[in-house]
Amino acid sequence: MQAAAQTTIAGDRPSLTSGETASRTIEVGSAIIQDKVGAWSAGFQYLLPNIVVALLVVAIFIGLAWLVAKGFRRWARRRDRENLGEVLGAFLKWVVIFLGVLIGLTIVMPSLRPGDLVAGLGVGSVAIGFAFKDILQNWLAGVLLLLRQPFRPGDQIIVSGFEGTVQRIETRATVIRTYDGRDAIIPNADVYSNPVLVNTAHERRRDEYDLGIGYGDDIEAARQAILAAIGSLPEIEADPAPEVLVWDLAGSSVNLRIRWWTHARRIDVVLARSAVLQAAKQALDRDGIDMPFPTQVMLFHDQTEELDGLRGEQREGWPKRAAGRQPRPARDLAPSPAPDPAPNRAGSNAG
Repeated sequence: MQAAAQTTIAGDRPSLTSGETASRTIEVGSAIIQDKVGAWSAGFQYLLPNIVVALLVVAIFIGLAWLVAKGFRRWARRRDRENLGEVLGAFLKWVVIFLGVLIGLTIVMPSLRPGDLVAGLGVGSVAIGFAFKDILQNWLAGVLLLLRQPFRPGDQIIVSGFEGTVQRIETRATVIRTYDGRDAIIPNADVYSNPVLVNTAHERRRDEYDLGIGYGDDIEAARQAILAAIGSLPEIEADPAPEVLVWDLAGSSVNLRIRWWTHARRIDVVLARSAVLQAAKQALDRDGIDMPFPTQVMLFHDQTEELDGLRGEQREGWPKRAAGRQPRPARDLAPSPAPDPAPNRAGSNAG
């Protein structure tokens, strides 16, 4: 009886259609979403004071970062290190902003500990370091160049085959303006690790030039003529005084080395060299001192005449004699008689 009643009740329950099933599914999903949104809204309302405080802290740190960068640039400018202030000032600004963001995150999420975040960033920084190795290397080399100052913006240097005036040292590269008006951008790591010749490291620098005179000319007269000509030039320094030294006995000339001092700037060096060479050439021409061309002597002969090998007699490839007996070919000469053997002393004594 009971079973029959249950069967009847179950049979009386109406079955749901597909549309009703979909409608109930949507209602359940909507209820879940509403619950989630409500939970998020409640959580946001709970964290809203923390978020406001965190934003204020980040804003304060951004302002502090701007003040730190500006103060560091001003400090560097007073010490004539403006380039250092630009590079390190920007770096310090981002360090302060990073600290502000880190503190703001800990305010919003109290469960987040700064130590854990720094540890996570430390692990990630290893991968970042490998990925950006060249960039970090150039940045560190630029900072070291700015701190140690082997040269400054405005100095004239030679590095990696480039010569010119240093414009600025950036975070990645050193910019050099070449003398023909082009910019050479050299990575800081190359500048730091390669030899650098600083032409303007001192106020003055020495220049020199080799000039040849003839072997028949008076060396001392040539020296005095050159010294008198260049000693009063305004382009060179009077102290130390210019010098003219006997430097080489070359194949066709006696080489004199002219040395003088001038200002270290490229324009001063070029103008001084032009003035010295012009004055030296005019002085030697005025005194009749020869500046010979390179001379080369070539002798053509085949060692077939009877006089070959006799200094002062052999022709050495010159034309035949205008008068007198001409040297005979060696093949026409009669062979010299063989010398007599030495007498046998033992035999003569025995006789």
